[in-house]
Amino acid sequence: MIKDFLKSIYWEILSYFVPERQSYEVTGKCIKCGKCCKNIYSAYMYSEQEFEFMKKIFPSYRRFYIKRRDEKGNFIFGCQYLKNNLCSVYEKRPRLCRSYPQKRLAIYSKMPDGCGYKVEKKSFNEYLQNIK
Repeated sequence: MIKDFLKSIYWEILSYFVPERQSYEVTGKCIKCGKCCKNIYSAYMYSEQEFEFMKKIFPSYRRFYIKRRDEKGNFIFGCQYLKNNLCSVYEKRPRLCRSYPQKRLAIYSKMPDGCGYKVEKKSFNEYLQNIK
């Protein structure tokens, strides 16, 4: 019993040295403006060569093209199947598009201005305050 109590104290002390975790939640709904598909944000692709390699491995990536990089150097992609702000191959779109945007994000991702979705920062402290 004392051993369990000491373990509990030990873990409590250690918890003060863990940085606060952040998560990001996507809220809102699609307003069919096409801005998401015109400006697909990626924080996981680092070079044009990597993108070319991904297109060889995953044929569905061939629909995307690099438009530019953002202020942090992340790629912004566009989709060649976007017509009049809607997907021209909607029934055949890849899983990436079907699940976009994910409701929870581990890293911050921007949504285009005027899009029906927005990204909200959520902290563990906020979570704790909301359950009281």
